[in-house]
Amino acid sequence: MPEEDLVDIKFRLYDGSDLGPFRYSSASTVDMLKQRIVSDWPKGKTIIPKAASEVKLINSGKILENNKTVGQCKMPFGDNGSGVIIMHVVVQPSLAKTKTGDSIVD
Repeated sequence: MPEEDLVDIKFRLYDGSDLGPFRYSSASTVDMLKQRIVSDWPKGKTIIPKAASEVKLINSGKILENNKTVGQCKMPFGDNGSGVIIMHVVVQPSLAKTKTGDSIVD
């Protein structure tokens, strides 16, 4: 049954707006999702990720690792009733680019 291998995912952005839903294979990686988010980021937002490395995805309170698949990230207790998984998107620009003045030395 190929339908079971497809997952609908909606991405909730920092301002409460949504991106998607998009349909992904259960074999798609979190990194692939992040790349899609960066390429489809809505115009006019005040915060804009420049690379997938600046995006963090959160599902059920857990930050998802890039090498995990969508199938591995699905929660066993079911969906939210609509059949669409909602993942929260956090944009965290690189510290090297955003840090001004103060520097931290290890």
